[in-house]
Amino acid sequence: MASKRDYYEVLGVEKGADDATIKRAFKRLAIKYHPDRNKDPDAGEKFREINEAYQVLSDPQKRAAYDQYGFAGADGSQAGGGNPFGGGGADFSDIFGDMFGDIFGGGRGGFGGRSQGPQEIPGRDIRIRLVLTLEEAVKGCKKKVNVKTYVKCKDCGGSGLGKNGKKTTCPHCHGQGQVHIRQGFMTIAQTCPHCQGAGYIVTDGCKTCGGTGRVVDTKTLEVTIPAGVDDGDRIRLSGEGEAGLNGAPAGDLYVAIEVKDHEIFTRDGNDLYCDVPISFTTAALGGKVEVPTLDGPVNITIKPETQTGVLMRLSGKGVKSYRSSFKGNLYCKIVVETPVNLTDHQKDLLKQFEASLNGEDGKSGDKDSAKSTDTAAKHKPKSDGFLKGVKKFFDDLSR
Repeated sequence: MASKRDYYEVLGVEKGADDATIKRAFKRLAIKYHPDRNKDPDAGEKFREINEAYQVLSDPQKRAAYDQYGFAGADGSQAGGGNPFGGGGADFSDIFGDMFGDIFGGGRGGFGGRSQGPQEIPGRDIRIRLVLTLEEAVKGCKKKVNVKTYVKCKDCGGSGLGKNGKKTTCPHCHGQGQVHIRQGFMTIAQTCPHCQGAGYIVTDGCKTCGGTGRVVDTKTLEVTIPAGVDDGDRIRLSGEGEAGLNGAPAGDLYVAIEVKDHEIFTRDGNDLYCDVPISFTTAALGGKVEVPTLDGPVNITIKPETQTGVLMRLSGKGVKSYRSSFKGNLYCKIVVETPVNLTDHQKDLLKQFEASLNGEDGKSGDKDSAKSTDTAAKHKPKSDGFLKGVKKFFDDLSR
């Protein structure tokens, strides 16, 4: 006979506990003391006590009577709790289905009379990679892709039936797609081994697909690439994935975008970057330089005495993402190019030019030391500052 401990004490909850707390406490204790899991001789009695407490506290009317009149109120409203399946209290299909649904076949069909019905097996999603050039990604395009996967059988239209074929309800699971096996007081649902969960038996199945409704084939699809896609973006083609089994819905096709490296531009979000080489003379004297953009070449003005590394911005000459109307910028990094393959005459000219920067007579080599230092600092401030910094560094080390 179930002991008459306080029902809240039995479940280990406070008197003001809400329904969710009471249900969680019951599930935890019911699993712990269930006779099929707990071989302790007292487990059965504890399980009945837990069930009796839950039948009262899970019912609003019974709980109100128990809170007001104690066991007298509870005894007048429920049948003693001796039978864990009796009364209107604990719905074990709900309680244990929540906990063990994934283990015993999914859902709540694994514990009692709530069957899932015929099982459908939809096709899986497919993921492919599509490599684009920067121009294709920026401007958008159409691309054809070949996908080898399961497709709907053309001969049977995906039904799996032959010319004179038909589907009849599976006599073993009666169209439910599941059979039930009793273990103790529990009923465990398993996929019907005769129809493989379909709920029906195919007679005179399609010879082409073997009654499955699908075959392996290569299909060609045209993918529309929106302007502004970037590396790592995905395009979804609904229903173009693997065909489902026995006529079930097909999966989706996901196209992962990969953008190849470009010879000139580097993309960062909506912005583009490129290196622009200029001659030593243009850097020193200034001038016009033609640079490429996605809309065609444009001229930029190089200011006199421009140094390597200067970043020039061309507003609105970047990329417009398909996610927004904002268009990025093009950033041109100036790179002063050192002349190569010089002739002897050109080398002599450069030496004379360097001597003039240093305040020297390029031909005689004569120079005034103080004047030379001032002249060099005037024409090469970065070099002069660097040399002074190096000298100070070694002076500090020697102290």
